[in-house]
Amino acid sequence: MFAYILKRLLLMVPTLLGVLLLTFVVTQFVPGGPVEQYMAEARRTGVGGDVSSYRGGQGVDPRRLAQIKALYGFDKPPTERFVLMLKQYATFDLGRSFFQNKPVSQLIVEKLPVSISLGLWTFLISYLVAVPLGVMKAVRAGSRFDLVSTILVLVGYAIPGFVLGVVLLVVFGGQLNWFPLRGLTSPNWAELSLGAKIVDYVWHITLPVTAMVLGSFAVTTMLTKNAFLEEIRKQYVVTARAKGLGDRRVLGRHIFRNALIPIVTGFPAAFIGAFFTGSLLIETLFSLDGLGLLSYESIIRRDYPVVMGSLFVFTLIGLVTKLISDLCYVWVDPRVKFD
Repeated sequence: MFAYILKRLLLMVPTLLGVLLLTFVVTQFVPGGPVEQYMAEARRTGVGGDVSSYRGGQGVDPRRLAQIKALYGFDKPPTERFVLMLKQYATFDLGRSFFQNKPVSQLIVEKLPVSISLGLWTFLISYLVAVPLGVMKAVRAGSRFDLVSTILVLVGYAIPGFVLGVVLLVVFGGQLNWFPLRGLTSPNWAELSLGAKIVDYVWHITLPVTAMVLGSFAVTTMLTKNAFLEEIRKQYVVTARAKGLGDRRVLGRHIFRNALIPIVTGFPAAFIGAFFTGSLLIETLFSLDGLGLLSYESIIRRDYPVVMGSLFVFTLIGLVTKLISDLCYVWVDPRVKFD
């Protein structure tokens, strides 16, 4: 096991380097970088907002252009910039944002509460509802309950989260005015008592979490159902029932552990993935300033330190999560070997 873990950790290095190299090369060919944006702004407005008062209307002064390139680090060759970036990342220094003048690590930490709130509740609600529902569907396979629940789950899966979010905002936030339209908390949240803070937080988080969680039921529910159905039809279950064991005992002691293997091993990836995927449109729709919105805005503004720093963190977390998911197979089923 130690040799397998060491091998996987060593393989993370070229994978991480490949992802960073590919993204870095792409950013070199994408037009409209920070230098070009500054030049375009200079041509458009000039000094003091008067186009005729500044020769930026004809072009940026070469000395000023050299200063801008040096400011953003573009006065060095791409290979040198890439090596310097890797040296920074080796010490977990993600650099500073071009436009927000803050360390990238500080920006990521500032946006984490929103992403954690959305991801954690989405993960918990999805699994707490989907797994029991999948078990019930497997036990009652082919019944009216199984048919109706399948239709409802698939309809929810077919509705995009942002479309549902718009409907929820219009109906419950606008017409009925039951929930707030934006933000994670009220402006006076710091002045509230502990109980009032919890109520205010739940009041704000209900609509965005509902929009995110509805579509995530289908995959987990159907995976649970199919895993339990596969185990129910195996010979050891028939033998256990032939010995006179009740359905609850067979389900709890024999089927449950084996059927949960593909579900439990997916916990780490689903838990981390809920934080970093699928929340951009929801964050934008509900005016939530999280990691999804930060990554999108940094790409639009060509804030390369934020883009590369966020990618480095997300890729590293993804690789570690994948390793943990594989190790969960051994924890759930000791028969699994990685030889």
